[in-house]
Amino acid sequence: MAVEPDNTGHRGRLRQRLFEGGPDALLDHELIEYLLALAIPRRDTKPLAKALLIEFGGIAGLLTADAAALARVSGMGETSAAALKAAHAAALRLLRAQVAERPVLANWQALLDYLRADMAHHAIERVRVLHLNGKNMLIRDELMNEGSIDEAPVYVREVIRRAIDLGSAAIILVHNHPSGDPSPSRADIEITRQVAEAGKRLGIAVHDHIIMGSEGHVSLRAQGLI
Repeated sequence: MAVEPDNTGHRGRLRQRLFEGGPDALLDHELIEYLLALAIPRRDTKPLAKALLIEFGGIAGLLTADAAALARVSGMGETSAAALKAAHAAALRLLRAQVAERPVLANWQALLDYLRADMAHHAIERVRVLHLNGKNMLIRDELMNEGSIDEAPVYVREVIRRAIDLGSAAIILVHNHPSGDPSPSRADIEITRQVAEAGKRLGIAVHDHIIMGSEGHVSLRAQGLI
């Protein structure tokens, strides 16, 4: 009868390093290994952790992958996929709380960190609208639309109507480029100008349109395109 490996000592050492050294004490594959061990306690999860990081191109791509894609990897199941998605959700809540603490325009790096963690590695294009009050505090962060690997529609009327419903004084448009390259397309520039013009008539400012990609981000405001 086969004897299952005893990983208690190894996991205990990982745990101790984490407690004593903080988040940088463990390598990426060790963090994932330990997370998976919580969901699969009677199995050596190191090979699976390494395979997942290779499959999804690193820890950012892994944690932002959808649950169905995770579950398709050999050795994964719903419980282990849920463990990874829970870790991602916790990280996003921490970053979002930092964004909500101060006026967005005075806390720009925190906003970029949050958006990068949430959007930069998505496999399909998604459009978000951040709604701000008169003090530029975040009042709502909404997913407006999602589409294919290279396009998600933006409807000017829907964006402005929602801003009116929420009483937004300003908005920030955000979308991702699954290709990784955040360079704006001509369509990105045109729709931004249309939304800005429609908002101006109603006293709703468009502070920026941020495009996120795995290779970085682009601010259309910083590029002089708004």
